[in-house]
Amino acid sequence: MMDEMLSSQSETPVAPATHFGRRRPLPGFSRWGTVVLLCALTAGCSVKRMAVNKLGDALASGGTTFASDDDPELVKAAVPFSLKLMESLLAESPRHQGLLFASASGFTQYAYAFVQQDADETEDKDAAAADALRTRARRLYVRARDYGLRGLEVAHRGFGDALSKNPRAAVRVMKNEDVRLLYWTAVSWAAAISVSKDSPEMIAGRSSMEALIDRALELDEAFDQGAIHSFLITYEMARVGGPGDAEARARQHFARALELSQGQQAGPLVSLAEAVCVEKQNKAEFRSLLERALAVNADAVPELRLVNRVMQRRAKWLLSRTEDLFFEAKER
Repeated sequence: MMDEMLSSQSETPVAPATHFGRRRPLPGFSRWGTVVLLCALTAGCSVKRMAVNKLGDALASGGTTFASDDDPELVKAAVPFSLKLMESLLAESPRHQGLLFASASGFTQYAYAFVQQDADETEDKDAAAADALRTRARRLYVRARDYGLRGLEVAHRGFGDALSKNPRAAVRVMKNEDVRLLYWTAVSWAAAISVSKDSPEMIAGRSSMEALIDRALELDEAFDQGAIHSFLITYEMARVGGPGDAEARARQHFARALELSQGQQAGPLVSLAEAVCVEKQNKAEFRSLLERALAVNADAVPELRLVNRVMQRRAKWLLSRTEDLFFEAKER
């Protein structure tokens, strides 16, 4: 999968959704919903804030209800309520790190899986509708990025200013506990850039985004079963001034992502096919990788069910576009 990826030279799209749902909680109201409503009606501000924080904790550490669902369309309809609930709680408790993390990751994954993918599939039939969907995706990615930056600022006062002045120096204060926010902030930022090629201001943020993802890799390269490596399969093909050969770097990340995910995720396979095989016009490997992605048993690991179904949907779409993506009439 992949993205047009921050660079006007690349035509592939960012794939934040390769990790949809598992880590970020988007459950509906629990018993804490009742607590919040009662406190809003009967108690003072401090008690209300405590109840809001309790509900925020529950949402930010919730289970895998969405991640294990086998009906992406049902999740697509349900997720916006949870996202707006978290935003309403953040209005009451704006420094709640759990909610800031859940909002950053949730908006990113929703935008990729259910907005940008729709845009890509609509392109051939209705270019204007596809453009409108991408504009919406960009707004959602920026919202996610901003929540991530707020979370990092809460953890490290003054980080935002430092990042704008010297990104590589600013991220040195980050520790292992910051990796999840570093990752989701970088991924949402990269995704926003990938659909904003007409925005010099957005593209100018590339150096900050790179500093965030590179620091996350340095701190915990095994994070979330290889999520950082999966993202970098795509990004290395668009990174400007990276060391050595871009394809070699992407393939190294691919190998490590497969190892860390134990071959249970379709995402790395889709990423390599879209980011590398299309760029290098390797049709045979492109098909092989996507067929392997479709062969992944989406039900084998329940907490990976949704992400695998989302990525298998993209694999099918990419296969349907094979003749448009490759210029040779015959196999290489």
